[in-house]
Amino acid sequence: MTDPRNVTTGSDDALPPLDALPDLPRDAEGPVFREPWEATAFAITLELHAAGHFTWDEWARTLSTTITAAQDAGDPDLGDTYYRHWLAALEHLVTAKSLTTPDALSLRASDWVRAYRSTPHGQPVELKLG
Repeated sequence: MTDPRNVTTGSDDALPPLDALPDLPRDAEGPVFREPWEATAFAITLELHAAGHFTWDEWARTLSTTITAAQDAGDPDLGDTYYRHWLAALEHLVTAKSLTTPDALSLRASDWVRAYRSTPHGQPVELKLG
């Protein structure tokens, strides 16, 4: 999987045009993440795009629509919900493309809740598959 710490907005043609996402939290070195799950969601999105599951324009439109809907529903847009919208857009797109199902996403989310609730504080959360 792409290491999101190595993603930049440079001229590397292998990277999607991150400038198409004007609200993307970033600094001079590229995207920034407050939580590990944000970096993971970002990296998954890049991998799915690189694998040809959706175009970058399609991703940018889906994310924009998701953010607009959240704002219309009362999201105060303080900058702390950007990756929640990113994840919602990703979940929408992967189910719309039949890459997974809503039930599979729900099951995986439940697996994560069980995993982090049973992990001692300060220890890495491990999701055991199968």
